[in-house]
Amino acid sequence: MATVLLIDDTPEVTTVLGAFFERAGHQVVRAHSGEHGIEAYQRTRPDLVLLDLQLPDMSGFDVLERIREHEPVVIIVTGHGDIPLAVQALQRGAENFLTKPVDLDHLRVAAERGLEKARLRQLARYMRERRGIKGVGALLGTSPAMRELAHQIELLTSSDRTTVLLLGEQGTAKGQMAYAMHAMSDRTDKPFIEVACAGALERALDAELFGDESGGTREAPIRRLGLAEVADKGALLLDEIAALELPVQGKLLRLLEAQKFRRAGGVQDVAVDVRVIVTSSRDLVEEVQAGRFREDLYYKLSVLPVMLPPLRARAREDLVSLIDRIAGELRRQLPHAPAEISEPALEQLLRHSWPGNIRELRNVLERAMIVGRGSRQIALEHLPPDVRRSGGASAASHVPRTLHDVERLHIERTLRAHNENRTRAARELGISRATLINKIKEYRLDPQTVTYASPDA
Repeated sequence: MATVLLIDDTPEVTTVLGAFFERAGHQVVRAHSGEHGIEAYQRTRPDLVLLDLQLPDMSGFDVLERIREHEPVVIIVTGHGDIPLAVQALQRGAENFLTKPVDLDHLRVAAERGLEKARLRQLARYMRERRGIKGVGALLGTSPAMRELAHQIELLTSSDRTTVLLLGEQGTAKGQMAYAMHAMSDRTDKPFIEVACAGALERALDAELFGDESGGTREAPIRRLGLAEVADKGALLLDEIAALELPVQGKLLRLLEAQKFRRAGGVQDVAVDVRVIVTSSRDLVEEVQAGRFREDLYYKLSVLPVMLPPLRARAREDLVSLIDRIAGELRRQLPHAPAEISEPALEQLLRHSWPGNIRELRNVLERAMIVGRGSRQIALEHLPPDVRRSGGASAASHVPRTLHDVERLHIERTLRAHNENRTRAARELGISRATLINKIKEYRLDPQTVTYASPDA
């Protein structure tokens, strides 16, 4: 529900427009003079202002000037003879103008655009106020889902002996999250060692992780320390754990269970105290079923798995938070980069589906800052062509749906994509399996009776 302020001294106008917004579920505040309008604005800080240019005590320009420092979203309401003045108002910061008598269809379109812009401005202001916040919350965002995820991660961080399993598509910053968890733990001043499992040969990775003393003689072996030993008292990050060969998985399981391992060619155990964090963009359940991943290792790893959702599944406020944080990091590295992001550019960034997730977002922002170097804002034309084109469906192609309909359709598609596997579907949706089952019951999504909507619906 939004708050709409009507500043107009014509009762007929405020009655009609007020009823229109109240039917849409918005709160309406009415003012019949400029001074009353300014006072009401300061008191309520509305999302949208409809402002008449001709007021009994001052002009609409005077009102606009006195509230503009708060970045209001203002639609001018004007008579036919005032159109040149309305154009001046646009130049002074108004969002749009409507002529009297107001056409309600035109009002509907203008109000939707205005309220969307208000939401963008509120998010941008909110993120400016939150700059400097550290920890997991700064990496994830502020929506209820992300706050719950941050709480889960903080619990894991404080549980020093529990192995951490970070799941998510490529580019969702699993490695960055692993480092953040280490930095917040009691081991922060100890080593943080990262090992890339993908692409490594079995013997080479075994030696890299657990060391090698097969060289030299029995009496004088040449010992090469493994990274598990180097990480003693600290943390060991194994990136893309599904790529580990089965023999190395067995040695890792022993490390997790006993905090011991044996170097290649060695005859004595090596004891370490190391926190193991692993990541995977593959579905480990599928890997177990295919015989490529040890089931006992999977259960050891998945005490409290953390699923980092893809950007397309995150709330708008979380995307704004992420964009703001990455842009801030890049500005410190790029001299003369734009200090802000324009509202059209931000809106387009929020529309994009981000198949490459955070990695793609960072690349797009870095490119835009280089292209827009010397400009005050990142503008729409500074974005890559594929980002400018994405999400550009016209209003004519819009299919009206309630949130209930959208959620039902999204759950249907996700279940279908995972062949009705509720565990995997729940993981992608970022909810628990129990919550998904409740949603299936609520929406009557029995796979025996549901007729799925077309993917293009």
